[in-house]
Amino acid sequence: MPVESVTLRIAGTRLSGDLTMPDEAAGLVLFAHGSGSSRHSPRNQAVAAHLNGRGFATLLLDLLTPAEDQADAITREHRFDTTLLARRLTGAADWLAARTTDLPIGLFGASTGAAAALITAARSPELVKAVVSRGGRPDLAAGALADVRAPVLLLVGGHDDTVIELNEEAAQRLTAPHELRVIPGATHLFPEPGALEEVAAAAADWFTRMTRPA
Repeated sequence: MPVESVTLRIAGTRLSGDLTMPDEAAGLVLFAHGSGSSRHSPRNQAVAAHLNGRGFATLLLDLLTPAEDQADAITREHRFDTTLLARRLTGAADWLAARTTDLPIGLFGASTGAAAALITAARSPELVKAVVSRGGRPDLAAGALADVRAPVLLLVGGHDDTVIELNEEAAQRLTAPHELRVIPGATHLFPEPGALEEVAAAAADWFTRMTRPA
């Protein structure tokens, strides 16, 4: 399936992304990568490929510029800046909406990217139709959780004890329809055999149910 390299200009910043658009796509999922990750993440690429096979377009986007990413590798000054990440993710969602006016948009966030996804969903309730978090830090979006209107699926590894607790606490603040699902035997990055495949299938099912007409 062809991948189009795109450049988005958001608030004076150029961000790079990879857009995959299946024929007759019925929805589009925008990925928000986590701490120290990028659009080249093999985990998110695997999830995106599964979504493409289920008829979803995907945009894997770098929320940091190359210079910011290099600095962040040393200082970690940007990866927990959820205000910055959410502002850029919201701009990307607006860009997608203008380009693909008839496709419902879902957000897939990993680690700190999940917080950015939830903040974006709270800011753009008319635009974001569903959110999936993989090993996410929804607690970092605490101030926005009550304003999220899109259905939220929280996926956490069964051996990721601290993140399970953080997701449980965040789930209590969500007023939108939501589900916390623990993947048995999985750790934070879901490297165990079959774990990432389970994440991808659960995400595809959630987006299908929540973004497509019954």
